[in-house]
Amino acid sequence: MTSAPKQIICVKWGTAYGPEYVNRLYGMVSRHITGPFRVVCFTDDKRGIRPEVQTFDLPELGCPHPQRTMGKWRKVVLWGETLGDLSGPALFVDLDSVIVGSLDDYFSYGEPDDVILARNWAKPLQRLGQTSVFRFPVGRYPHILAKFRADPQGVADRHRFEQHYITSSVPGGIKLWPEGWTRHFRLHCLPPFPLRYFMPARLPKGARIVTFPGGPNPGDVAVGRWTPDAPEHPPAMDHLRGALRPGLSLKQRWRHVTRYVKPVPWIAEHWRE
Repeated sequence: MTSAPKQIICVKWGTAYGPEYVNRLYGMVSRHITGPFRVVCFTDDKRGIRPEVQTFDLPELGCPHPQRTMGKWRKVVLWGETLGDLSGPALFVDLDSVIVGSLDDYFSYGEPDDVILARNWAKPLQRLGQTSVFRFPVGRYPHILAKFRADPQGVADRHRFEQHYITSSVPGGIKLWPEGWTRHFRLHCLPPFPLRYFMPARLPKGARIVTFPGGPNPGDVAVGRWTPDAPEHPPAMDHLRGALRPGLSLKQRWRHVTRYVKPVPWIAEHWRE
C-alpha cells in the first residue's frame, strides 16, 4: 500500500489501563510485523510508557460526554481533521487485545482510503463493525467527529454504541476484515458452558488478533479467573459453591456459574512485552 512506516495507534485515558498495557502492545506489535513501523499512543497520562512508543496528548472531545449510553465515545476524537503528526492509513488496536499472528496483511488489505473494521460478532446477522481493531485514513472523514460534536447526546441515543455510529457514518460504507483474522475471545475461543469447566479456551487457527470487548481481561483469563478480585483458577466445585452465597439474585447466580475459565497458556505466551 505504501512504503511509509506501518502506523499502529492506541488510546489510553483514565485509570482502567496502566502504561503496562501500552508497553505490552508495543512488544506484541514488534514481534508480529515486518518492515518499519511506529506505535503511537494518544493519552491523558504519558508516565511509564516505554520510549519506543510515540505519545501525543489525547485530543479533547470538544463537547459534553453522552449520558445513559454504554458506548466508548471518547474514541471518536480519532476522526478529526488532524491527529498528532499522523497521515495516511493507521491501524487502531484496543489495549486489551492479544496479537497472536502477523499484522502485515492489515496494512495491505483493501484500499488506502477504506475504513475496515472487525465484524461485530455479537450481532452476526447485521453488517455492523466493531472498533477493537480498525484501519482508517487519518483526517479523511472529519464529518464523523463534527456531527458528533454538534449533537453528542442525540448521536448516542440513536446509535447507542460508538462503533454503530462509525458503521453508519462512513461514506460508501465500511469494509470488514476477513473472517478468521480478528477473533472475539468469548464467542470464538471460550468453550460454551458447561464445557469451559473441562476445556481451556482455544486459539482459533488463522487468528491474528484476539479481542476482548466487554471483558474479561486477558490478564485475568490467562491465570484462570474472570475478574481481578477472583482467586486464580479455583477448583470447579469451589467456584460453583460461590453461586450459593446469600443475597444473590437468580440472574447473579447464573452469571457467576457461567463465568468460569481455565488458565489459558497461549495468552500468557503472547500477551507480554
